[in-house]
Amino acid sequence: MKILYVAADQRVPGTTGGAVHVAAVADGLAALGHEVHVAASRGNGPFPAGTTHWHAVDPPFRSPRLRLVRAKWIRAYARMLRPDVIIERYHNFGGEGVLAAAHVGALAVLEVNAPIIDYPGSPKRWVDRALLIQPMRRWREWQCRRAGLVVTPLADIVPAWIPRERILEIEWGADTSRFRPGAQGEIPYGRRPGDTVVVFAGAFRAWHGAIHLVRAMAQLRARGRTDIVAVLIGDGPEAGRVRCEAAALDGVTVVGPVSHDRMPACLAAADMGVAPFDVSAHGPLQIGFYWSPLKVFEYMASGLPVVAPNVERLNRLVRHGHEGVLYDAGDPAALSEALERLADAENRVDIGEAARQRAVDEFGWDAHCRALEQAIQKALDHTRRTTPAR
Repeated sequence: MKILYVAADQRVPGTTGGAVHVAAVADGLAALGHEVHVAASRGNGPFPAGTTHWHAVDPPFRSPRLRLVRAKWIRAYARMLRPDVIIERYHNFGGEGVLAAAHVGALAVLEVNAPIIDYPGSPKRWVDRALLIQPMRRWREWQCRRAGLVVTPLADIVPAWIPRERILEIEWGADTSRFRPGAQGEIPYGRRPGDTVVVFAGAFRAWHGAIHLVRAMAQLRARGRTDIVAVLIGDGPEAGRVRCEAAALDGVTVVGPVSHDRMPACLAAADMGVAPFDVSAHGPLQIGFYWSPLKVFEYMASGLPVVAPNVERLNRLVRHGHEGVLYDAGDPAALSEALERLADAENRVDIGEAARQRAVDEFGWDAHCRALEQAIQKALDHTRRTTPAR
């Protein structure tokens, strides 16, 4: 297949989950023998090497809200390339890939990683009501109608009228060959003999819950546990608040953003990975836990037991007592108690090994791309059978 992947709002290479996702899917499909072209924003370095064809298509002023301005370029490139498939990473202000697919007769695949439908209190709903004709809802629903395949971690976040056979519900993943126990490389933190190192890696946004890890560490210090130390890797709006509270605690290090190619070694040097999501801090999560959390899969691939809140869907990715320890997010002491439980090395070994095995079996990017390939081929076959010959 010849595939054009439109993700102009993602800066590649980058440290965000979206950037990692785009690069992993593009390279994974190319590894399966497909000709893959990607239109993405330029990151802080050269595009990844390999057989994938990368094209710098930055939105004006690098604003994702201006993605649609590049529709003419995408359409012209699609007309020249004549792809069989155009995959578009959905964005509220996107649609250029779906438009190009309609123009050249390619299969449109809409990759949906955040809610298309409105949640209670959604600003999009208020804007649409103010404009009377609801242009935002009508535009995103047009994209859904035109897509021959919708790919998402959670079907609840797309319109209920989309036929189930046109939806591929699938998880993100990890590069299980790179993220593995014992991965070597430069580590931006130290560890003392006898320390148990807890790592958080991800966005410093309220709903990712980094501040909850810092507060759990304060509770451990109050109980006299100085052997458990924490390393927080990443950046975002909450970074200042996290650093401020962490500054008062020994053994809590905030190292800032780290390039994705250094992350395997950073995780392999730790003892457990924490994903302290706060679903109450993000309105769209009222629909359901729609994330397919990259950090969780990379923790597991690295052989780390995962500590996470016991919320629906997340508790299917990480099973309590099997791949990690789940805690009650409504209990202020529960996170620190979960960390303390895994401070015993004997408790960690079997769980870490099971986490690694499950990542290899179910959550590798290679498995993701094989399932995506099969779904795309099935959708192409259906389109060819049902489209009248010209």
